[in-house]
Amino acid sequence: MNGTTTEINQRSSTSQLGYYISLFGAALILLWIGVFKFTPTEAAAIKPLVENHFLTSFVYNVMSIQAVSNAIGVIEIIIALLLIFSVKFAFLRRYAGIGMIITFLITLSYLLTTPGVWKMVDGIPVTDFFILKDLMLLGFGLMILEKK
Repeated sequence: MNGTTTEINQRSSTSQLGYYISLFGAALILLWIGVFKFTPTEAAAIKPLVENHFLTSFVYNVMSIQAVSNAIGVIEIIIALLLIFSVKFAFLRRYAGIGMIITFLITLSYLLTTPGVWKMVDGIPVTDFFILKDLMLLGFGLMILEKK
């Protein structure tokens, strides 16, 4: 049992460091991608994903391609800011977690609803791997809901 307290404190410190690296990493990714949504290139790139999904396909009936992309960008930036400010204001963590869970469940479901997103390469199914980062971000969103 010798050194148990030290081991627990080290594990705690390492866990905290990992948490903050994940938090600021997720915030950076969300900010970066959120800002990129304001470009015509990204607006065009996400159109096939959005228009083929049962939850989001209607948005192009009421908004332009760029306006939809901008709205998604705003949501991503807000979630990033919630993450950042949750360091000082812990109550914001819950809202950031909920936002991340909803956002990344929807984006991951694009893998199932977008025609042509999966291709066979040398007998292995592959996709545009940029969406797969959302799996890790979904996990982090679930984790922060439980963070005290």
